Amino acid sequence: MNSEHSTEESKVRLDTFDPKSGLDRGRSKLVEIIWYLTKLVFFLSAFPWPRGLKHFLLRCFGAAIGMGVVIKPRVNIHFPWKLIVGDHAWIGEECFILNFEAVTIGAHACLSQRTFLCGGNHDFRSPSFEYRNKPITIGAGSWIGAQSFIGPGVNVGSNTVVAAGSIVTKSLPVNAVCAGNPCEVKSTRWKD
Repeated sequence: MNSEHSTEESKVRLDTFDPKSGLDRGRSKLVEIIWYLTKLVFFLSAFPWPRGLKHFLLRCFGAAIGMGVVIKPRVNIHFPWKLIVGDHAWIGEECFILNFEAVTIGAHACLSQRTFLCGGNHDFRSPSFEYRNKPITIGAGSWIGAQSFIGPGVNVGSNTVVAAGSIVTKSLPVNAVCAGNPCEVKSTRWKD
């Protein structure tokens, strides 16, 4: 296909995207490279490395990790220096935390297998596809079901359940049971 012709049809101009604009990586390229190598061996591996070792490594790279945190094998954490995990939280196998902005996981929160916390996004109305990244907060005591997607800028309220496979693009209240695509409140978790 003629590249000149395809450019004329598209208002999107990915060749003008500036990866340095709108994203504070938070660390030097060297630190990122060292983290990626560490991640390959100790986090993306199926080997069940001891949790204390994982906590130590994450803290070395600037993460705030509480006591008793469980991090299963094959967890992909993009920038540990932008991660806060509260006491006794669980992060299940194959979770992906794309934290271009801060991600906070509250105490006793559970991320089930293959949960995707996606703090990265692009402005689809911008021809240069500029970044539109936002932080994510998972409230204390919340449970995010397997293979759920949590989008940029979402706050999941404390003690809220997100059913497996849900797509969450808007913040959710506290103590709710939520499900679907788009994810909606279905009921109350605990009635006092």
